[in-house]
Amino acid sequence: MSAPEDEQQTLPKSRGRYLVAALPLVVFAGLAAVFLTQLQSGRDVNEIPSALLGTKAPALNLPALEGADRPALTTAAIQGKLTLVNVFASWCVPCRQEHPMLLELSKDPRVTVVGINYKDRNDNALRFLGELGNPYKAIGVDPNGKAAIDWGVYGIPESYLVGADGTILYKKVGPFDPETFQTQLMPAIEKALSGS
Repeated sequence: MSAPEDEQQTLPKSRGRYLVAALPLVVFAGLAAVFLTQLQSGRDVNEIPSALLGTKAPALNLPALEGADRPALTTAAIQGKLTLVNVFASWCVPCRQEHPMLLELSKDPRVTVVGINYKDRNDNALRFLGELGNPYKAIGVDPNGKAAIDWGVYGIPESYLVGADGTILYKKVGPFDPETFQTQLMPAIEKALSGS
């Protein structure tokens, strides 16, 4: 009679092992279903919501980029103006890709373009701007990334449209391309200028 009892004890233990072994597969399948649902939802996965939208922009008090012949980036530099705050670095390849759009925007007298130079070397930043052109009316240096943290930067480039009253109206994670420049940024600028 001891043999059947041993078999009965072994059977539940083996089922338990199978359940434990199958658990990672079940978790993986669940996560895959969530990710697939998000991808098929039609939402742009590059659009990361920002808790700062609709709130006052964080204070700016960044030193100037030495040698750039532009003033320091302070709150006073953007106060009372519709401003695009762009976070960039010379080592950022997508920053190079969006730079022509920033140069174009800097010609629009209705908008002030300013830059936060993120975790960059001064000489590299100067070379970057010398090679590609300087769209910024003011440039602040953020060597340790503290200002970027205050602004909620996920990665660079990142841009924030700040209203004349200091409210963050629009945020773009990643580089502008001709399409996002025309279909996202310009409508946000027009909306801000019309007061609606």
